[in-house]
Amino acid sequence: MRQIKKQHLKEPGLAMVEIAAADTATALAVQATLAGRWATSVTNPYREPGEPGVRLTCYLDIRQDNDT
Repeated sequence: MRQIKKQHLKEPGLAMVEIAAADTATALAVQATLAGRWATSVTNPYREPGEPGVRLTCYLDIRQDNDT
């Protein structure tokens, strides 16, 4: 798991979500679902040595609704 940094969560409405999935396609599909709802920033998918699957981290701004 990546370290949580203060700049990512400096005020209410900001969140960090770590996605763990069996493969890159699944992780990116989950990220796309989150991005369809909220403003997001995302890391590239990565693998943790000795751990199964892939991970990616999404930084969400839930104050900004993409539907508006």
